[in-house]
This record gives sequence, structure tokens and C-alpha cells, in this order.
Amino acid sequence: MNLHRYAAAIALASSCVTPALAQGSDYPAKPITIIVPFSAGGGVDAIARLLAEKLKGSLKQPVLVDNKPGASGMLGAAYVVKAAPDGYTLLLGSAGETAINPLVYKGRMQYQPERDLAPISLVTRVPNVLVANPAFPAGNIAELAAYASKNPGKVTYATSGVGNPQHLNGELLQSLLNIKMQHVPYKGASGQMVDVASGTVDLTFVSYAGAAAFIKGGRVKALAVTSPKRASFAPDIPAIAETPAAKSYDLENWFGLFAPAKTSAAIQARLSEAVMAALKDPELVKRLREQGGEPDPMSQAQFRDFIAKETVKYGRIVDAAKIVAE
Repeated sequence: MNLHRYAAAIALASSCVTPALAQGSDYPAKPITIIVPFSAGGGVDAIARLLAEKLKGSLKQPVLVDNKPGASGMLGAAYVVKAAPDGYTLLLGSAGETAINPLVYKGRMQYQPERDLAPISLVTRVPNVLVANPAFPAGNIAELAAYASKNPGKVTYATSGVGNPQHLNGELLQSLLNIKMQHVPYKGASGQMVDVASGTVDLTFVSYAGAAAFIKGGRVKALAVTSPKRASFAPDIPAIAETPAAKSYDLENWFGLFAPAKTSAAIQARLSEAVMAALKDPELVKRLREQGGEPDPMSQAQFRDFIAKETVKYGRIVDAAKIVAE
């Protein structure tokens, strides 16, 4: 896939959304469902439920959360794509199933995000934290670079699967530091954390919410966060970009609200306004930060531009590392 054509397709979609005041003026008239394409109880689910509670107040209708996990988030996303474009079935999508998967699954997907989903608003950025077993000989990124350089292929890092943001975190780090580590894909963050704590693998990239208990309990040590600067919820953990050799490092996961592409412009605008208003609530901001997120509301145009730029960035990493999902 040509990355610039992909980015242009997303940008072009913005020109198709024009005011439609006569359509959707009575929206919403019944409960709304947000589809979470991952299992209940995880970080994405928690973010969706926090957002749903605030949207309920501004939209004056119940906002429900329904979990439809599977296929790296693509089952839930495909469900929303096929839903009636009436604003009552929405997706809380992550970078994976809305930006990265088209790059690593190529033509094997049942949908194409830039064609089949309408971006409503970014909700929150979620930087990962790189953690290590307490006995690992490096305590920061510079020391990791030195150790891995002397021991090529010896350092192992776990992620929750091939081609997801955690995997890209590791590939970008190796590229910038000119080191070689061994990727160990898992099927969930809980297994990753347990095995890093036991020393089965050396490192893992994971959300702060998934790592916090292990860090505070001394079962793992935090080396750095993947955002370009320190996270507000963990200011004592340095950013990878603070290391001179990796000063351009910037790769976060993120979550945003999407609707089926043919949803009317008026309904899309109503939803966008509701999300933007919800994310101004100090209590919601506080709760999202407790989940390891940095709330970042965006207009529809801003969100489309953001996705386009992120897709180009992800694409460079996928191409350089020759990542192909199974």
C-alpha cells in the first residue's frame, strides 16, 4: 500500500463531510452502543466505560458498552462497519485496527478504515512504558543500548502480538539505537508482565495501567515511556527521547471514537461536539490519566489529519522491519 495515497485518502474524506442541518436534528432518540473490539476488563474497556458515562449526560440517552474481541480488534471494527449508519453503533478504536492493521494485514482485512469508518474524535493517547526484570543489567535506555550492542540478539522483549503498537515500539527502538533484540509475541499483557517479573523474558512494552502494580511492587523496573516527553501520570519515568541517540522517538498507542462512514454529517458533528465537551470534564481527565492516558480531544478534521500522519509513521516502521501479521 502506498502510504502517501493512504494518507491522502483519509484527508480527502474530510472534504466529504458537509453540514446537514436537516438530517439528524432529533438525534439521539434511543440508546447508543459503543463497541469495544477487545475483552471486558482491559484498558480499552475501562476508557470506553468512562467516556460512555460522560456522553450519557450530554446526549441525554443511555450509552452502553459492548465488547466484541477477536482478530486483533478487527472483529469489533468490522461489526461497526456493517452496522446501520445512524449514529447508534460506534467504535472505540485503537491505533491497531484503524491505522496499523491495514499495513500489516494488507488485503486480508474485511474492511478498510479510511473508506469504511468516519473518525469522530481522538479521546486519549496512551504511551507504553518499557519495563524490565529487576535483575536486568540495564536501568535506562543508554545502558540498554550499550548492553544490547555487546550482546546482539540476546535481549528479549515481549509484546501482545505481531504488528501491534508494542511490536512497533520495539522495532523503532532497535532502529534508532542500532541494536538487535529478540521479539517474543504473547496473546495478552498479563502473560507478558508475569514473565518479565519472573525473568523468562527481559523486557516488555505495556500500558502504564497494565504495569503500575508490578512497578510499585518492585516486581519490574520502569526504564522509559514511549511518548516524546514524560507522561503526566508518571513524571518520574523518563521518555525514551531523552536519550540522545533516540531523540526522535515518538510512538504511542491511542484511542478514538469512530462511526460507520455513511453516518450523516449532522450526526457526526453532534457526536464530535459531545466527545469534545466530555473531555473538558476535570473528573474524566483525571480518571483517564489513572488509566495511563493523556486526554487529547480533537475535532474531526484534526483527528483525520492525525490518523494520516500516524499511518505514515507506522508505515515507515512496518516497511523497514518487514512486519507481516499472521
